[in-house]
Amino acid sequence: MMTLYSGTVCPFSQRCRIVLFEKGMDFQVIDVDVEKMPEDIAVMNPYNRVPVLVERDLILHEANIINEYIDERFPHPQLMPADPVMRGRARLFLHRFEKELFCHIDTLETAGKREADKARIVIRDHLTLIAPVFQKQKYMLGDEYSMLDVAIAPLLWRLDHYGIQLPKQAAPVLKYAERLFSRPAFIDAMTASEKAMRR
Repeated sequence: MMTLYSGTVCPFSQRCRIVLFEKGMDFQVIDVDVEKMPEDIAVMNPYNRVPVLVERDLILHEANIINEYIDERFPHPQLMPADPVMRGRARLFLHRFEKELFCHIDTLETAGKREADKARIVIRDHLTLIAPVFQKQKYMLGDEYSMLDVAIAPLLWRLDHYGIQLPKQAAPVLKYAERLFSRPAFIDAMTASEKAMRR
């Protein structure tokens, strides 16, 4: 059985939980308080961060790597595109999310007001830029829910929590977010602390 060591409010851990619930297989989630990180996390992950996935003698860290492994190991429903060209594009998008959006999460959670305000503006502007996509399609890659939607959902859930206000022209992003939040796997994957992030 797979075991996921997951931070109760960690957006990267939330991604992995969403994928596990989308797949509907047997797994165990061990909640980790990231403020008081258990010693065994540093043994499993040299960066001493969650999420960490353990299956028999395999130990993986980094949310995107964990999620691709789960997707290949349990192919139904498939979350990465089957076509190699589309899969390459999806990986590029995931990489861009890390470089352009998720790299600011540490700043929002730990930095002073000035840095955090800068990070809020960058995230707001990036999300506003992609808004037109959702006037034409339901999800990131079209009408099929995919790993890209999994990846961005935890950030969209935390917009209020992080004090990020989207302008009117980003309304399609908020509609898209509601579609993501209404998925049973998204709801089931949430911790009590994450539920409390939105009123």
